[in-house]
Parts: sequence; structure tokens; C-alpha cells
Amino acid sequence: MESGEYVPGSVYFYAPNKGAAIFFAIAFAFSGFYHIYQCIHYKSWRLTGLYVFCAVLFAAGFVVRAWGAFDYTNLVKYIVSVCLIYGAPPLLELANYNTLGRILYFAPYHSPIHPGRVITTFAFISAVVEALNGNGVSLTANQSLPEWRQNIGRALLKASLMIQVVVIVLFIILAALFHHRCRKAGMRNSKLYNPLYTLYISTALLLARTIFRVVEYWSIAEHDYWKPGFDPKNLSPAIRYESFFYVFEAMLMLINHVLLNARHPRMWLPKSTKTYLSRADGVTEVDGPGYKDGRPFWLTLVDPFDLGGLLGGRKKERGDNFWDGDEGDRAAKEGAKDAV
Repeated sequence: MESGEYVPGSVYFYAPNKGAAIFFAIAFAFSGFYHIYQCIHYKSWRLTGLYVFCAVLFAAGFVVRAWGAFDYTNLVKYIVSVCLIYGAPPLLELANYNTLGRILYFAPYHSPIHPGRVITTFAFISAVVEALNGNGVSLTANQSLPEWRQNIGRALLKASLMIQVVVIVLFIILAALFHHRCRKAGMRNSKLYNPLYTLYISTALLLARTIFRVVEYWSIAEHDYWKPGFDPKNLSPAIRYESFFYVFEAMLMLINHVLLNARHPRMWLPKSTKTYLSRADGVTEVDGPGYKDGRPFWLTLVDPFDLGGLLGGRKKERGDNFWDGDEGDRAAKEGAKDAV
């Protein structure tokens, strides 16, 4: 039973639970092995290979945490476990960005963004966030620096956490906008919506975890806990009780991994990005030359939404919009004849 009291010498504040760390290490390992099987079965390494890597990071992190639970004064084991466990969720977000791009390729005519630029756009923003986070950590961890520089570090950390929340919300808005366009056009294909629903749940779990991290850090930043005379009881319960970590970090991310095991994107999405749903009926799958954008490659990177085109009063330059041809209509009609 947790008391919320500081355990002398512990770098965790409390004496970490050994059994819980072992359980999550095994659970993430099993999920990771199943993701490997699914990547082989569906031939989806490019689409879902990051799920495997995330599971490996989580499993390794909890192995080190279990090891550190037997020696909770060891700072190195604590740092390694924290880096592994906290480093996995951003990669899981990156995997979700990749999955959304893959969904947009399935109905490219309703995509508000170049499907191939979803991951590059959000990955770039995430890289900026990580840069802020890294600089913030380096400034706050160096106690030899003057107070004003440490305050800058805390501000950078707070900014990085808040931007993470904003990025996740924007990602959900992008997916919802695409979803709305498909619904408005009368598309009712479960192969399109099932992976979207899975993505909503997965992203919501990541959002809940990120909000917890914001609250957790804010509670730490309010106190000069490294200075003599500080009373540990002034820290937030999120720091003093290990159960918060296991509920809002470990459990949420394990549920996320199991969700993606049970509702793997390739259960519905085709293998190739050149296979799309016919615009004529929204059901028939048609093979085409693939999504093309008539703009220069560098411009699709810096302006994935083609805002320049919108402001200039012209339609998006998508080059050869193969879905507007007769192939989709012809395939849909042939599919209807076969059904009869």
C-alpha cells in the first residue's frame, strides 16, 4: 500500500513496485511479438513497423525499471528506464501519422492534404518539439547555471509539452475533416472508417497520456525540490504515488498497443498506396498510377495543404487526378454486374 511518503535515498521518490514493472515488461514483449507476426502476415513493415519498435522500447524500459526496483538508489538505471519508456509514445504518434496518410491514400479525392505529407509535416513539428524539450532538459538539469537560464529551460519544457497537446489536437482535426468529407460524399465503406475509428481511440489515449505529462511536469516545475529544506510532501500526488505513473503512462500505452494488435490497420487497408476506392460507388477498389501533385516536391513539403493555391484563387495542383477518369466508373459498373 502506497503511503505517499518519501523513501530515503530513492531516485523515484517511492520504492518502485517490482511486480508491476515485470508484468508490463512481459505484456509489452508479447504485444511486440504479435506485431512482428502481423507485419510478416500482412507484409506491412513500412506501414506498421514502428509499432514493433515502440513495443521493444516499452518492454526494455520496464525491464530496466524492474531491475532498478531492486536498487532504487541507482540513478543510471532510473534515467535509462525513463528515457526508454518516455521515448516510445512520440514514436507511437509518428506511427499514427503514417497510418492516417495511408488512409488518405485510400480516398485521395477527399484528402485535405497530400497523403504522403502527413508524416513529414507532423514529424517536422515533432522534431521541433523534441528540440525544445532537449534544450529545456539540458538547461534545467544543469544546476550550475544562473537562475534565469534555468527558468528559460523550464519555459522551453512547458512550451514543448503544450505544443505536443496542440499537435495531437490538430491531427485529430485533420482526420475528422477527412472523415466529414467522406461522409458528406455518401461513402459508407467500413474498410475506410474502421481504421479511422481505431486511430481516434489510439490518439485519444496518447492525448490523455500527454495531458498527464503536462500536469506532472507543472507540479515539479513549481518547486525547487533540489534545494536544502524542501519538504517532499509539497509535491503533487502524481509524483508521490507510483500508481499515477502506471495508470496514465503504462496502462494507457499498453491498451494502445493491444488495440492496434486487435484492430491492425492492414485488416482493412490495401497493401498498395495505388489502390483506392472508386469515387463512383465508394466500394469498388481500383488500381491507378498513384497520387500525384503537380507542384515541385519541395513545395509539397513546405506547403502540404497548398495554401498558396487557395490564397491565389486556384484549385489544388494535383497533376493527373486518376480518380477523375473513367476507370473508377467502369470498375464500379463491372462490380455491380458481377454482384447481380
